[in-house]
Amino acid sequence: MNVSQQEWVSRLNEDNNAVVLDVRTDDECAEGIIPNAINIDIYKGQGFIYMLDELDKSKNYYVYCKAGGRSEKACAVMNQMGFETTYNLMGGFMEWNGDVIIPE
Repeated sequence: MNVSQQEWVSRLNEDNNAVVLDVRTDDECAEGIIPNAINIDIYKGQGFIYMLDELDKSKNYYVYCKAGGRSEKACAVMNQMGFETTYNLMGGFMEWNGDVIIPE
């Protein structure tokens, strides 16, 4: 489901079953990530699928990329794989105005 930044944040803040998933490249993540996000680069192809398979499908996934296109595709793939709840951040990290941390 594509959601606005405001809706994404409000759902995330009230969700005790949430996982934030960043599907950008390592280089993009070096510029900053949303706190507590896990990173699985969608460009890893089959590796992306293998890593998704390790995740708990019963969790609610809040997915983002740089602008919203890759994360929308990631949500579609995840839904096909049996993930029940995925939220795509429209506008992606470029429009994010919440907290950001620089990964170590």
